[in-house]
Amino acid sequence: MNQPILVLPSCGNVFADLDLDTPEELLIKADLARKITNIINAQNMTQTDAANILGIDQPKVSALVNGKLSGFLS
Repeated sequence: MNQPILVLPSCGNVFADLDLDTPEELLIKADLARKITNIINAQNMTQTDAANILGIDQPKVSALVNGKLSGFLS
């Protein structure tokens, strides 16, 4: 019942640790999304304001700030 949990050190890129395709690209996308989200929050912008500045629609901003990046930078 009490089996030990195997814990391995990270290589520094969680996407590589998970053996996903193009881990470097995924890490860059995630970092860029985090930076954009931080700016949106620091400027107290609404998603609509951010969408106008970024030239995208509000649902895409929502996806971006919620980490759904599949439609970005592909």
